[in-house]
Amino acid sequence: MSWTWEYVFGAEEAARTAPPAFLAEIERQADELVRAAEAQYLHGPTHGGGDPKGDDIVVPGGMFSYQIVVRSERVYVVQLTYLGF
Repeated sequence: MSWTWEYVFGAEEAARTAPPAFLAEIERQADELVRAAEAQYLHGPTHGGGDPKGDDIVVPGGMFSYQIVVRSERVYVVQLTYLGF
């Protein structure tokens, strides 16, 4: 298994209607989160501790919420909020 990210829950539906520039920034940030998690949790599937607390990241145009699940080696984007600023 290798680290990756994906949209889940309503975020997948929201991504279908969000502007491309907004989504591009979310995807860039999600890629960075994947690289950081991969470096911090080298042996994800055998991780014995809990998952780190999720957080929100502000990007141009809005924000998104994410959750890292170490044993699955995934960063999940769980919510998108497009504000248009």
